Parts: sequence; structure tokens; C-alpha cells
Amino acid sequence: MQLVRWSLAGAALLLLAACGSNQIEPKPPKPRPNDWRQIITTADRDRIARWRAAWLGGLDKATAAGNGPQIAAQGALLKPDFALDDPLLPPGDYGCRVIKMGAQAKGQMDYIAYPFFSCRVTAQDGRLRLVKLDGSQRPVGDIFPDEGRRMIFLGTMMLGDETRPLPYGRDAERDMAGIVERVSPRRWRIAFPYPRWESTIDIFELVPKG
Repeated sequence: MQLVRWSLAGAALLLLAACGSNQIEPKPPKPRPNDWRQIITTADRDRIARWRAAWLGGLDKATAAGNGPQIAAQGALLKPDFALDDPLLPPGDYGCRVIKMGAQAKGQMDYIAYPFFSCRVTAQDGRLRLVKLDGSQRPVGDIFPDEGRRMIFLGTMMLGDETRPLPYGRDAERDMAGIVERVSPRRWRIAFPYPRWESTIDIFELVPKG
């Protein structure tokens, strides 16, 4: 009888071991694509494709409204066809501000330059991530490699006291798509053509702190 009990116990252990060996291992998460063309929405792809028309249109409206001297004072920052090699933004803290050109509606300003706020660039999971840290409108998103002298920003706009950004592609009113370029040894810009609110083009300037 004891031999039978041992045999049954051994069989049970073998059965458990066999069941354990047949368990399906959880699949590792799929790596996030690092090609902006696989991520960008149709609407934002169109905005990026028409960036130059937006820029020239914004400049024309801003200049016609008497802002020529302010535009000239910005030098290369507001010149659409000027960019330097190596647009990669080094991780670190930046001063950042936005210049809006070309009002979308009557009664709005055709040129406005906001004061500097604080931004941060970090490297996360093989991507560069940009976060504006203060202010009532705070772009948050990723920066992707591209051809030539530019990179591509895809992200969303955080508003007011929000503490977490919406995922890109969730809300078209919050989605942001821009072209990242370097315009001097320590000066970058992101051009946002046809933003959802206020202007024809936004130029987001970034200057490293320290």
C-alpha cells in the first residue's frame, strides 16, 4: 500500500511539472516605433507637408501689421529656409518661448512674442522627450530623427493645471506636430504649422540654460 501511495505521489509531481512546463511565457512588450511616419496622424502629416506655406503666410500677415522690425531682430530664428546641420537637441534644461505669427481670426494679433519659460529635454527609451514645465500652455512630446537638417516633434498640449498629457492621436485639438531645427550653435526652434488655435504658425524657441 505504501508503494502505491509513493507511486501516486510521484505521478502527481510529474503531472504538475508537465503542466508547469506547458505554461505560456508572457510576451515582451513590442518596441515603440521610432519612425515618425508610422505614428503621425493624417491631419498632422498634412500640416507638416504644408509647413512652408504656413510660415510664409504668417510672416506676410505679421509684416503687413507693422512688425517688420521685431521680425528682423530675431535673425535666423524666423527665416523659414535657414537651418544648420546636426539638429539633435542635447538632453538638459532650456529656456523656451513661443512666437506666434498670422492671426487666424480678426481681432487677434498677427505677431506676439511671449516671454521665456522653462523646458526640459530627456532621453527615454531611445527617444528624445521635450516637456515645457510651466505656463498655461505646455507642449509635451517626442522628437524623432528625420532626413536632412531637421527632426520631427509629435506631442500634445497640456493646459492649465493638468498633470498628465493626453496620448498623441487621442484628441486632434490637442495634437501637435512640428519641425525641429538648429539655427545657431546654441539655439533651436520647433516650427508648428497651422496650430489649432490663434495663429498661422508658431515658432517655439529653445536655448540651453547655463
